[in-house]
Amino acid sequence: MHTIEKIGGTSMSDYAAVRDNIVLHGRHAQNPYGRVFVVSAYGGITDLLLEHKRNGEPGVYALFAGAADDAGNAGHWEAQLDRVLEAMLEHNARLFGDATDRHEADAFITQRLQGVRSCLQDLQRVCTYGHFQLAEHLITLRELLASVGEVHSAYNMAALLRREGVKARFIDLTGWRTAGLLPLDQRLRQAFDELDVDQELPIVTGYCQCAEGMVRTFDRGYSEMTFARLAVVSGASEAIIHKEFHLSSADPRLVGTEKVTPLGRTNYDVADQLANLGMEAIHPRAAKGLRQQGIPLRVKNTFEPEHAGTLITQEYVSGQPKVEIIAGRKGVLAIEVFDQDMMGANRYDGVIVGAVHRHRARIITKDLNANTITHFLDTGLSTVKRIIADLEQEFPNAEIQTRKLAIVSAIGSDLKVSGMLARTVRALAEVGVDILAIHQSMRQVDIQFVVEEKDYEKAVRALHAGLVEVPQDQEEEMAA
Repeated sequence: MHTIEKIGGTSMSDYAAVRDNIVLHGRHAQNPYGRVFVVSAYGGITDLLLEHKRNGEPGVYALFAGAADDAGNAGHWEAQLDRVLEAMLEHNARLFGDATDRHEADAFITQRLQGVRSCLQDLQRVCTYGHFQLAEHLITLRELLASVGEVHSAYNMAALLRREGVKARFIDLTGWRTAGLLPLDQRLRQAFDELDVDQELPIVTGYCQCAEGMVRTFDRGYSEMTFARLAVVSGASEAIIHKEFHLSSADPRLVGTEKVTPLGRTNYDVADQLANLGMEAIHPRAAKGLRQQGIPLRVKNTFEPEHAGTLITQEYVSGQPKVEIIAGRKGVLAIEVFDQDMMGANRYDGVIVGAVHRHRARIITKDLNANTITHFLDTGLSTVKRIIADLEQEFPNAEIQTRKLAIVSAIGSDLKVSGMLARTVRALAEVGVDILAIHQSMRQVDIQFVVEEKDYEKAVRALHAGLVEVPQDQEEEMAA
């Protein structure tokens, strides 16, 4: 039985830790095989290629897409592509030193980026003719650029491990210069059938070219999808994600490392709630296949290899009802639509959701009453402005407002504790945090609080102190 293991971008940037704490750690020092590694791009590289995930700073893709609207920016994407190559070669210099394989690695990624540059130049030239519209090709361009980061890191890792005497094999799933597209599962099954995991260590690109379109379908979660579907189609005994942190009871940077604890065990329902807040243990669509096939998922800290990490399974429920983790996010943008004519009309929510999806924003949660619907979005202000412009056309008599907020959530595999809502509200009230909205579903796995953005850190600390940092005797008393 083999495992499929994914290594995150921050971990990939520390090759020594990956080698010593993952690939050749413990019993694997003598026999590193029986595993397949799916790797992300080095930290920050995909941001340079597409756009910065957090602050929206444009990468090659965003600059190229914007050049069509602003002729003065036509050359900016090429300068950004130069910066990408420079960053990649800096990684190579740090990882390989001056050895011969460093020059081979430099030549490999330089040639790949030269090919990308030629593709973009040709596309830009063709789209000067009226019969070719750039918008029709942008998603294909985004797929192409996304693949470059993973092919760089996977090639390097395989080359570096061969230095250690490991029979590492670089598996390029990006479809570079290949004809025809296969469905994702078929493409992965084909690749796995060509491997001998007992005799070699496959290092697989986190991007896989397929008929569905990885970025089109999963956006920035594509590497987790490759990882999860490979585990499913190959019948892995366990799927393992190596990150730079433990899946803990809260963010240690906010609460303090001495107060948080690794979860140890939880279920896929909890993992989905975390993903909804942008704190992905795993992309929810990736988790679906693992859950259906009964494949356990383990999240480990690359820098604490002796720790077993957190095991996520479908059937797990905590021994007693409790809050397992406090999570949340700042920078949530709320769009509130008030219309006196909304009462009894069914079209409002569908129109709003359609506008949100059309502009590639993501809904975290929403609330509604007789004449008001508020959607809380994970997106940027410029996107919200475009959504509002659409809604103003659809609902000319509505009052539409937006504001920047934060969401803090108490999550657990079983929150069926009498008085849980009262405890959470009291914990926030005691530190002076005003609650703007509350969301709690009948499934009893999370309670979400919408608060002012300035109160985010205070709210996380208060809920963790009041709901997680609880002496055992008090927990048993509350559960009873």
